[in-house]
Amino acid sequence: MQRVWVLILSLSLFQNVFSQDTIRISKTELEQKILDNNLQVKMAQKEAELADAELLGTRAMYLPNINASYTFSNTNNPLYAFGSKLNQERITMTDFNPDNLNSPKSISNFATKLEIQQPIINMDAVYQKKAGQVKSEVLKIKSERTKEYVQFELKKAYMTLQMAYKMAETLENARTTTLANKKVIDNYYKNGIIQKSEVLYMDVRLKEIENYIQFAKSNVKNASDYLYFLLDENYHNKVLKPLESLEYQENIVENNPTLNINRKDLQAYQKSLEAYDLMIKSSKAKFLPKLNAFGSFEMYDNKIAQFDANGYLAGIQLSWNVFDGLKAKSEQQKFKAELSKAQTEILQYQKQSELELNKTSRQVQDAENKVNLTKLAWEQSKEAYRIRKNRYDQGLEKSADLLTSETQMSQKELEHIQAIFEYNTAVEYYKFLKN
Repeated sequence: MQRVWVLILSLSLFQNVFSQDTIRISKTELEQKILDNNLQVKMAQKEAELADAELLGTRAMYLPNINASYTFSNTNNPLYAFGSKLNQERITMTDFNPDNLNSPKSISNFATKLEIQQPIINMDAVYQKKAGQVKSEVLKIKSERTKEYVQFELKKAYMTLQMAYKMAETLENARTTTLANKKVIDNYYKNGIIQKSEVLYMDVRLKEIENYIQFAKSNVKNASDYLYFLLDENYHNKVLKPLESLEYQENIVENNPTLNINRKDLQAYQKSLEAYDLMIKSSKAKFLPKLNAFGSFEMYDNKIAQFDANGYLAGIQLSWNVFDGLKAKSEQQKFKAELSKAQTEILQYQKQSELELNKTSRQVQDAENKVNLTKLAWEQSKEAYRIRKNRYDQGLEKSADLLTSETQMSQKELEHIQAIFEYNTAVEYYKFLKN
């Protein structure tokens, strides 16, 4: 009795652990959710936002820099003591006594100071700002391309889920067919018409199908989990089921397609060249004159929170960086080398993209031929199984031959499903490369 309760408890735990909610969902619903939830899309958007945040720093090229301070000091240094007292507007004739000048008493000074620095013309900063704007635009274009890639990945994952369910359904049908044949064979064996070996052969085939079904169910869960990953959702104890089944959809593909130079990733690469060119100009502009204004307002007293004396300073500075130890020149050479490298990388990327596009175009054609071939093979295997089944029912065929025919029919159907998946995936990848 104790063993019975242990068995019941174990079955209950097993059911609770492996019970899953099946959620029906369409590709359209997934496409609506993925752009808001996908982590890869979010990271691309954050990179663009980071570039925008860095661009805010270039506002310093035209906005003032303002500093305020309140300082206390105490000194008996002759120079500082006389200057502090002068700033406090407390100089008298006795302060010019040589003894007082050379050996002054310590003096306290409370200074309030407001400083303003106003950039006027700084051409190197102007070019840096433009380069930052280009970088921001490049990352936004890359973000759009990332969205397109994630949408392609979603379609591929959805088709994988469709294929997994289709294969599981096909294997379930094969098991139903095998069970029906097994029932006939069992009756034949009971009547002494066939040998025990044929019954065992049927049992092996049935076990083989059940193993395939379990493998197909695992593929369903794997495909479902990956879709949940793309959506950044919790996949525990849940499994997705597509509303649409896997279907072959014929598409027209060019034999010798041309690469779209306006594709988002190619646009981003070409746009990035502008940033290098602007950084070169920024390095050269460091030798141009810079015009900046400055000013300060100061208040002094020998007592805290008192402001009896004040003064101001204002001016404009025109400056040149005549020689910086060839630092700017080195920067120019660096940016020129990076520009040349980027141009080479873009050329290589374009050629690789053309190669991949043509390769995918041929893959679509090959996959289409495979779909037609596997469909024909599947139809032939179904007809062969039908004929062999009729002959077996009339006692003209062996059970082993019937099982071989049934196995081939199931295998050809699975191959046809796989071929449709490969074709649809190749078409979607072609569209992704073409756009």
